Amino acid sequence: MATLGTQNISTSYPQLLKTLGLGGVDGTLQAITDGDNTSSALELSTLGVNSTGTLNAVGATTLASSLAVTGAVTLSSTLGVTGAATLSSSLGVTGAATLSSSLGVTGVATFSSSISATTGTATIGTATISTATISSATIPTINGVTTFATGFTSSTGTNTLGTIASTTISNTGLGTTGTLQVGASGPKLTAVSFGTAAFTSATVSVHSALDATTGSFGLTGVALGDMIIGSLNSLGSTNGTVNVGLSLYPNATNFVKYSIQNQGATAGTIPAGTFFATAMRFTI
Repeated sequence: MATLGTQNISTSYPQLLKTLGLGGVDGTLQAITDGDNTSSALELSTLGVNSTGTLNAVGATTLASSLAVTGAVTLSSTLGVTGAATLSSSLGVTGAATLSSSLGVTGVATFSSSISATTGTATIGTATISTATISSATIPTINGVTTFATGFTSSTGTNTLGTIASTTISNTGLGTTGTLQVGASGPKLTAVSFGTAAFTSATVSVHSALDATTGSFGLTGVALGDMIIGSLNSLGSTNGTVNVGLSLYPNATNFVKYSIQNQGATAGTIPAGTFFATAMRFTI
């Protein structure tokens, strides 16, 4: 291009881009104009770039630092953020979203496809997720009320739920409960132990003060103060006795004492069998 000399830019070089001011690019954002002084949507300075119109990235866009958006963000393809992303308005993602760092959304976040958080922390104020698969992610805390319209499925790990309000709770798998309370002020069931133990037949005296058989067996998890219920499967009408009584109680950690009262009509022997014992621990 020939030198400008004394020629007017607007008549000789209408396609030449220039800054709106007279001093060239400096620390103040200036609109980029063409030769006849028509301003574009792009503003430029030595400190940054601003777009007053629509900003469109046709290819891949990588952000090495933070992204701050005060308006709505709609992504029709993949979102990749290696730094922190803070959105003060809504976020809509129709494609896959992969976050290697933190994502903070103070508005409404709608994901119609997948979201994956590889590292860092994902904090979501209000989120509507139509279809999402989280293969590997850690959600430290969900504050407030969380409502699942259909179901909540966790294949592994531990789920801690504060309050469950439901008329019907159906569990087809294995459910583990740390502390179980029935009613608003009812006692709390904190531990349950169950076990079996072999019982060797023992002859008891008839019509005497010593008409009883005692002993002990091991029951893992039981402690002093636990309530124990149980049975001996060899007791019954076949042993020829009446007024048979069985009591079980803990006498040491992991041990249960038993006492069989056999007020029989005739001298007899309690048949060998198996103890079935269940220990329960309650707190107020």
